[in-house]
Amino acid sequence: MRILEAVLSVTSHLELPDVLQNFVQVAAQLTGAQYAAIGVLDASGATETFVHTGMPPGLEDSLDQPHGRGVLSAIPVDDCLILDDLTTHPLFGGFPAGHPPMHTFLGVPVRISDQVYGRLYLAEKEGGFTPKDAQAIRVLAAAAAIAVQNSQLYDAARTRERWLQVGQEITTAMLEDTDVEDALALIASRIRQVAAADTAVIVLPGLGDQWVIEFADGDPVGDLVGIVMPPSGRAMTVLAEGTGIILDSFARARTLRVPQFGRYGPSLYAPLVADGQGMGVIILLRNKQAPEFTENELTIAESIARQAALALKLSEARQAKDLALLVEERARIGRDLHDLAIQQLFATGLQLSRAREQAAPEDSQLAAVLGTALDGVDDSVRQIRAIVHSLRPENENAPLVERLQRETSLARTGLGFAPSLIIEAPDRNTGVPTDEGTVADDIDARIDADLADDIVAVVREGLANAARHARAASVHVRLGLNTKTVSVQVEDDGVGIDPRRSRSSGLDNLGARARRHGGDFALARPPDHGGSLLTWTARLHEVES
Repeated sequence: MRILEAVLSVTSHLELPDVLQNFVQVAAQLTGAQYAAIGVLDASGATETFVHTGMPPGLEDSLDQPHGRGVLSAIPVDDCLILDDLTTHPLFGGFPAGHPPMHTFLGVPVRISDQVYGRLYLAEKEGGFTPKDAQAIRVLAAAAAIAVQNSQLYDAARTRERWLQVGQEITTAMLEDTDVEDALALIASRIRQVAAADTAVIVLPGLGDQWVIEFADGDPVGDLVGIVMPPSGRAMTVLAEGTGIILDSFARARTLRVPQFGRYGPSLYAPLVADGQGMGVIILLRNKQAPEFTENELTIAESIARQAALALKLSEARQAKDLALLVEERARIGRDLHDLAIQQLFATGLQLSRAREQAAPEDSQLAAVLGTALDGVDDSVRQIRAIVHSLRPENENAPLVERLQRETSLARTGLGFAPSLIIEAPDRNTGVPTDEGTVADDIDARIDADLADDIVAVVREGLANAARHARAASVHVRLGLNTKTVSVQVEDDGVGIDPRRSRSSGLDNLGARARRHGGDFALARPPDHGGSLLTWTARLHEVES
């Protein structure tokens, strides 16, 4: 009857700390032992958590946690260990200073799914422990194993709920007007908190083929931001394979390619993957004495990371669209001012000039008024031109080749690789290919600002289209000039044109841009391989000096 009551008592709790504490107390009461403790083991077999009862108040804080070696390690994995005097055991290594004396000893394994979850130790029973005690404790240990499993399931459910709440918070924030950098900082902060990690870092693409820690949350993290991840390290493996990993402890790692990680213990790597594209890696780090991450936490972290990556991609696309709309509107205003307002002022100036010429020579006052009006027209033209120039973003005043290089560099994030840029601009007189050092100047001399804006827009749309739909392994951008026309080609080796896509506002826009310059636009499959080929042409105009 006592055993039944003890079993019911052990299985009556759901919180793991309560389960373990109640287990050792009931075990001591059931056997009459003065001391009882359980050592929960980690993956390496060392004691991860130690729960005990019977120690005098104040003494427990002064003693170090046992490591599970010595006599404790002699407890069989499928049987019990009874000793009349544990100090005579060959593996006994002595008690630490201040530890109370112990002699009689009973040790029993606590097994869950054929694995040793921990070891229960009982000590100091008057008259010693008996096989009957061992049998009772083995029954109690089996009940405790069930209680631990229930506690783990309960904890896993609560953990999943907390993670899902954080995932929803992150997604909501990123789908609103949150800046991408603020969103990434939010991801690092909230995932660190929900995972009970001491530090969280986010690895993102850097220059060239480098991947760099761009965001870090926790304390201290000042020396982590800016670290270039080793090409053959765990982060790159996770990124390449698209699956996360758990590391039991950096302190026990055979190789440590990022020395700053040496101060941490358990870690978890989760890839940021959206539409099959690796966008980065989230790394969660706990201090050396903290418990290891569980498989349940890894599974949830991978799911939240995928969710965050998709939201991040949508947020980047939205911000890029908003920026493109703003740039387009500013460009439209600039074109209207240049094409309409300035032309109207020119016409007014011509009329004023003609009126001044026709005025009577003796009417000096009228000539002076008309001269002042002409000066005002000239000033207005200069001011409008200054306004048009100021409406252009700083990078749009850069040389066209530099702007195209910037576009292909920015496209690396969406494509997962850097597209190539090929410039073909033969000399207008000889037809000989222009030297690379002078090709940028020659292009700017032959292409006016308005046409240059459209060329950049065409390349941007072509690269965005390849990133969204092509699933390509390579993309090539070509800019070609001859004596009368300029052409742009964006070619990929992806899945080709989807016949279900009957229309696209982006492609319609490219056609309109081509027609405005007396050119043409086409999107087709290359004749010699799969994928798609965007071709856009325009007539060259005399560049205004």
